[in-house]
Amino acid sequence: MDKIFADNILQGKVAFVTGGATGITGGVARAFMEAGARLAITSRKEENLIAQKQFIEENGGECFAVVADVRDYAAVENAIAKTVEHYGKIDIVVNGAAGNFLCKAEELSANGFGTVVDIDTKGTFNVCRAAFEELKKSKGQILNISATLHYLATPMQIHVSAAKAGVDAITRNLSVEWGRHGIRVNGIAPGPIEDTEGMKRLLPPELKEKLTRRIPLQRFGRIVDIENAALFLTSDAASYINGITLVVDGGQWLLGTSFG
Repeated sequence: MDKIFADNILQGKVAFVTGGATGITGGVARAFMEAGARLAITSRKEENLIAQKQFIEENGGECFAVVADVRDYAAVENAIAKTVEHYGKIDIVVNGAAGNFLCKAEELSANGFGTVVDIDTKGTFNVCRAAFEELKKSKGQILNISATLHYLATPMQIHVSAAKAGVDAITRNLSVEWGRHGIRVNGIAPGPIEDTEGMKRLLPPELKEKLTRRIPLQRFGRIVDIENAALFLTSDAASYINGITLVVDGGQWLLGTSFG
Protein backbone atom coordinates (compact mmCIF):
# COMPACT_ATOMS: atom_id res chain seq x y z
CA MET A 1 0.00 0.00 0.00
CA ASP A 2 1.33 3.42 -0.97
CA LYS A 3 0.79 6.82 0.57
CA ILE A 4 -2.35 8.32 -0.92
CA PHE A 5 -2.08 12.02 -0.14
CA ALA A 6 -0.74 14.89 -2.21
CA ASP A 7 2.88 15.83 -1.66
CA ASN A 8 2.05 19.38 -0.55
CA ILE A 9 -0.72 18.91 2.05
CA LEU A 10 1.59 19.98 4.90
CA GLN A 11 3.49 22.58 2.91
CA GLY A 12 4.90 25.29 5.17
CA LYS A 13 4.19 23.41 8.40
CA VAL A 14 6.79 22.66 11.07
CA ALA A 15 6.39 19.28 12.75
CA PHE A 16 8.07 18.35 16.03
CA VAL A 17 8.21 14.54 16.29
CA THR A 18 9.37 12.64 19.38
CA GLY A 19 10.71 9.18 18.68
CA GLY A 20 11.00 10.56 15.17
CA ALA A 21 14.15 8.70 14.19
CA THR A 22 12.90 5.11 14.02
CA GLY A 23 9.86 2.85 13.88
CA ILE A 24 6.33 4.09 13.32
CA THR A 25 7.04 7.72 14.14
CA GLY A 26 10.19 7.62 12.05
CA GLY A 27 7.93 6.68 9.15
CA VAL A 28 5.48 9.44 10.06
CA ALA A 29 8.34 11.97 10.08
CA ARG A 30 9.42 10.87 6.60
CA ALA A 31 5.82 11.02 5.34
CA PHE A 32 5.45 14.54 6.71
CA MET A 33 8.64 15.53 4.90
CA GLU A 34 7.24 14.16 1.64
CA ALA A 35 4.04 16.15 2.30
CA GLY A 36 6.01 19.39 2.52
CA ALA A 37 6.60 19.80 6.26
CA ARG A 38 9.88 20.84 7.83
CA LEU A 39 10.92 18.40 10.53
CA ALA A 40 12.30 18.61 14.04
CA ILE A 41 12.99 15.15 15.47
CA THR A 42 14.02 14.02 18.94
CA SER A 43 15.35 10.79 20.37
CA ARG A 44 17.47 9.63 23.27
CA LYS A 45 19.95 8.09 20.80
CA GLU A 46 22.02 10.52 18.76
CA GLU A 47 23.07 7.84 16.25
CA ASN A 48 19.45 7.27 15.25
CA LEU A 49 18.89 10.98 14.81
CA ILE A 50 21.95 11.32 12.59
CA ALA A 51 20.77 8.57 10.25
CA GLN A 52 17.22 9.92 9.98
CA LYS A 53 18.37 13.51 9.45
CA GLN A 54 20.70 12.37 6.70
CA PHE A 55 17.93 10.39 4.99
CA ILE A 56 15.49 13.30 5.09
CA GLU A 57 18.00 15.82 3.80
CA GLU A 58 19.22 13.50 1.05
CA ASN A 59 15.61 13.25 -0.10
CA GLY A 60 15.11 16.99 -0.31
CA GLY A 61 13.64 17.69 3.11
CA GLU A 62 14.62 19.91 6.04
CA CYS A 63 15.39 18.26 9.36
CA PHE A 64 16.52 19.65 12.70
CA ALA A 65 17.59 16.98 15.20
CA VAL A 66 18.01 17.33 18.96
CA VAL A 67 18.75 14.70 21.59
CA ALA A 68 16.16 14.73 24.37
CA ASP A 69 14.58 12.33 26.84
CA VAL A 70 10.85 13.04 27.03
CA ARG A 71 10.87 12.06 30.73
CA ASP A 72 13.00 15.14 31.43
CA TYR A 73 10.80 18.24 31.22
CA ALA A 74 13.76 20.61 31.09
CA ALA A 75 15.22 18.67 28.16
CA VAL A 76 11.88 18.81 26.37
CA GLU A 77 11.60 22.56 26.95
CA ASN A 78 15.07 22.97 25.54
CA ALA A 79 14.23 20.92 22.43
CA ILE A 80 11.08 22.97 21.84
CA ALA A 81 13.00 26.25 22.30
CA LYS A 82 15.74 25.16 19.91
CA THR A 83 13.16 24.13 17.31
CA VAL A 84 11.45 27.52 17.52
CA GLU A 85 14.82 29.25 17.31
CA HIS A 86 15.61 27.21 14.21
CA TYR A 87 12.28 27.39 12.37
CA GLY A 88 10.43 30.24 14.05
CA LYS A 89 7.36 28.20 14.99
CA ILE A 90 5.82 24.78 15.60
CA ASP A 91 2.56 23.74 13.91
CA ILE A 92 2.35 20.01 14.65
CA VAL A 93 3.54 17.91 17.58
CA VAL A 94 3.68 14.13 17.26
CA ASN A 95 4.23 12.16 20.46
CA GLY A 96 5.76 8.86 19.46
CA ALA A 97 8.44 8.14 22.06
CA ALA A 98 7.58 4.84 23.74
CA GLY A 99 8.93 1.89 25.67
CA ASN A 100 7.80 -1.73 25.64
CA PHE A 101 8.80 -5.25 26.63
CA LEU A 102 6.95 -8.47 27.44
CA CYS A 103 6.55 -9.29 31.12
CA LYS A 104 4.03 -11.11 33.29
CA ALA A 105 2.42 -8.84 35.85
CA GLU A 106 3.66 -10.94 38.78
CA GLU A 107 7.22 -10.65 37.48
CA LEU A 108 7.11 -6.95 36.60
CA SER A 109 9.12 -4.65 38.86
CA ALA A 110 7.78 -1.33 40.07
CA ASN A 111 10.68 0.31 38.25
CA GLY A 112 9.82 -1.45 34.98
CA PHE A 113 6.19 -0.40 35.24
CA GLY A 114 7.14 3.15 36.13
CA THR A 115 9.68 3.50 33.34
CA VAL A 116 7.14 2.74 30.63
CA VAL A 117 4.53 5.03 32.19
CA ASP A 118 7.16 7.77 32.46
CA ILE A 119 8.13 7.50 28.80
CA ASP A 120 4.67 7.08 27.29
CA THR A 121 2.29 8.97 29.57
CA LYS A 122 4.46 11.47 31.41
CA GLY A 123 6.53 12.03 28.26
CA THR A 124 3.42 12.78 26.22
CA PHE A 125 2.23 15.31 28.79
CA ASN A 126 5.68 16.89 29.04
CA VAL A 127 5.87 17.50 25.30
CA CYS A 128 2.30 18.78 25.03
CA ARG A 129 2.76 21.15 27.96
CA ALA A 130 6.13 22.45 26.76
CA ALA A 131 4.75 23.07 23.26
CA PHE A 132 1.49 24.70 24.38
CA GLU A 133 2.45 28.35 23.95
CA GLU A 134 3.85 27.77 20.47
CA LEU A 135 0.83 25.71 19.41
CA LYS A 136 -1.48 28.44 20.71
CA LYS A 137 0.32 30.94 18.49
CA SER A 138 0.06 28.74 15.41
CA LYS A 139 -3.37 27.25 16.22
CA GLY A 140 -1.54 24.00 15.77
CA GLN A 141 -2.23 20.42 16.62
CA ILE A 142 -1.07 17.40 18.55
CA LEU A 143 -1.05 13.78 17.40
CA ASN A 144 -0.45 11.16 20.09
CA ILE A 145 0.55 7.61 19.16
CA SER A 146 -1.35 5.17 21.37
CA ALA A 147 -2.20 1.45 21.08
CA THR A 148 -5.16 -0.93 21.33
CA LEU A 149 -3.67 -3.04 24.13
CA HIS A 150 -5.87 -1.56 26.88
CA TYR A 151 -9.22 -1.73 25.06
CA LEU A 152 -9.80 -5.24 26.40
CA ALA A 153 -6.75 -6.84 28.01
CA THR A 154 -3.40 -7.99 26.68
CA PRO A 155 -1.32 -10.51 28.64
CA MET A 156 2.19 -9.45 29.59
CA GLN A 157 1.43 -5.85 28.64
CA ILE A 158 -0.06 -4.37 31.81
CA HIS A 159 2.59 -1.64 31.94
CA VAL A 160 2.09 -0.54 28.36
CA SER A 161 -1.69 -0.87 28.61
CA ALA A 162 -1.75 1.46 31.61
CA ALA A 163 0.60 3.90 29.92
CA LYS A 164 -1.39 4.07 26.68
CA ALA A 165 -4.68 4.40 28.56
CA GLY A 166 -3.10 7.51 30.06
CA VAL A 167 -2.12 8.76 26.61
CA ASP A 168 -5.72 8.40 25.43
CA ALA A 169 -6.91 10.34 28.48
CA ILE A 170 -4.44 13.12 27.68
CA THR A 171 -5.76 13.26 24.11
CA ARG A 172 -9.36 13.61 25.24
CA ASN A 173 -8.72 16.12 28.01
CA LEU A 174 -6.44 18.40 26.02
CA SER A 175 -8.82 18.38 23.07
CA VAL A 176 -11.49 19.84 25.36
CA GLU A 177 -9.29 22.25 27.29
CA TRP A 178 -7.19 23.53 24.39
CA GLY A 179 -9.78 23.48 21.62
CA ARG A 180 -10.72 27.06 22.49
CA HIS A 181 -7.20 28.07 21.51
CA GLY A 182 -7.65 26.49 18.08
CA ILE A 183 -5.45 23.51 19.00
CA ARG A 184 -6.68 20.14 17.77
CA VAL A 185 -5.57 17.06 19.71
CA ASN A 186 -6.03 13.57 18.26
CA GLY A 187 -4.41 10.16 18.45
CA ILE A 188 -3.75 7.01 16.47
CA ALA A 189 -3.93 3.53 17.98
CA PRO A 190 -1.95 1.18 15.72
CA GLY A 191 -2.64 -2.53 15.78
CA PRO A 192 -0.02 -5.13 14.82
CA ILE A 193 2.40 -3.41 12.43
CA GLU A 194 4.72 -5.98 10.91
CA ASP A 195 7.58 -3.83 9.61
CA THR A 196 8.64 -2.52 13.01
CA GLU A 197 11.46 -3.60 15.29
CA GLY A 198 9.00 -3.84 18.16
CA MET A 199 6.85 -6.40 16.39
CA LYS A 200 9.91 -8.48 15.57
CA ARG A 201 10.90 -8.48 19.25
CA LEU A 202 7.48 -8.85 20.84
CA LEU A 203 5.70 -11.38 18.62
CA PRO A 204 7.11 -14.93 18.49
CA PRO A 205 7.13 -16.13 14.84
CA GLU A 206 4.96 -19.12 15.70
CA LEU A 207 2.14 -16.80 16.82
CA LYS A 208 2.05 -14.60 13.72
CA GLU A 209 -0.18 -16.92 11.69
CA LYS A 210 -2.59 -17.33 14.61
CA LEU A 211 -2.77 -13.59 15.15
CA THR A 212 -3.35 -12.97 11.45
CA ARG A 213 -6.43 -15.17 11.67
CA ARG A 214 -7.72 -12.87 14.43
CA ILE A 215 -7.56 -9.82 12.15
CA PRO A 216 -10.75 -9.33 10.09
CA LEU A 217 -8.74 -7.96 7.15
CA GLN A 218 -6.46 -11.04 7.37
CA ARG A 219 -3.22 -9.10 7.23
CA PHE A 220 -0.85 -7.22 9.48
CA GLY A 221 -0.58 -3.48 9.10
CA ARG A 222 2.47 -1.69 7.80
CA ILE A 223 4.02 1.60 8.81
CA VAL A 224 2.56 3.24 5.70
CA ASP A 225 -0.93 2.55 7.09
CA ILE A 226 -0.10 4.69 10.09
CA GLU A 227 1.55 7.30 7.89
CA ASN A 228 -1.66 7.69 5.88
CA ALA A 229 -3.73 8.04 9.05
CA ALA A 230 -1.32 10.64 10.41
CA LEU A 231 -1.36 12.63 7.18
CA PHE A 232 -5.17 12.66 7.20
CA LEU A 233 -5.52 13.72 10.84
CA THR A 234 -2.97 16.53 10.52
CA SER A 235 -4.29 17.81 7.20
CA ASP A 236 -7.02 20.37 6.55
CA ALA A 237 -9.29 17.47 5.56
CA ALA A 238 -9.59 16.70 9.29
CA SER A 239 -9.99 20.31 10.45
CA TYR A 240 -13.17 19.53 12.44
CA ILE A 241 -11.90 16.32 14.01
CA ASN A 242 -10.80 16.81 17.61
CA GLY A 243 -10.40 14.46 20.57
CA ILE A 244 -10.50 11.12 18.78
CA THR A 245 -8.04 8.24 18.83
CA LEU A 246 -8.27 6.61 15.43
CA VAL A 247 -7.82 2.84 15.57
CA VAL A 248 -5.76 1.51 12.67
CA ASP A 249 -5.69 -2.25 13.22
CA GLY A 250 -7.81 -3.92 10.55
CA GLY A 251 -10.52 -4.53 13.17
CA GLN A 252 -8.29 -6.80 15.27
CA TRP A 253 -9.15 -5.41 18.71
CA LEU A 254 -12.83 -6.20 18.22
CA LEU A 255 -12.03 -9.91 18.33
CA GLY A 256 -10.00 -9.77 21.52
CA THR A 257 -6.46 -10.77 22.33
CA SER A 258 -6.58 -14.57 22.38
CA PHE A 259 -4.86 -16.53 19.64
CA GLY A 260 -7.28 -19.42 19.41
